[in-house]
Amino acid sequence: QVQLVESGGGLVQPGGSLRLSCAASGIIFSLNSMAWYRQAPGKERESVARITSGGTTWYLEAVKGRFTISRDNGKSTVYLQMNSLKPEDTAVYYCVDWTSNYWGQGTQVTVSS
Repeated sequence: QVQLVESGGGLVQPGGSLRLSCAASGIIFSLNSMAWYRQAPGKERESVARITSGGTTWYLEAVKGRFTISRDNGKSTVYLQMNSLKPEDTAVYYCVDWTSNYWGQGTQVTVSS
């Protein structure tokens, strides 16, 4: 049974930081590309960042220089470090096994003063 369990979301002030984690089980984590998506209220879901099994990364233009995706294959965990957060980053963030199209349940990130 595949499980992707996100944690680390919450409420943060503009300019603040959060680190999302996603613990994976039931997949061959080290071989799969992993990604983070987000969906804001009234907007379409969008891809935020992706990391291949080899560590190559891709970022949505709007988060470049602020967000960093990383992975720990030993812990089957992918991370999203989010710095300099803006109100427009408010969304539900989803962890995705991009290779096999498995999705986590999502974690809410709210950026507000």
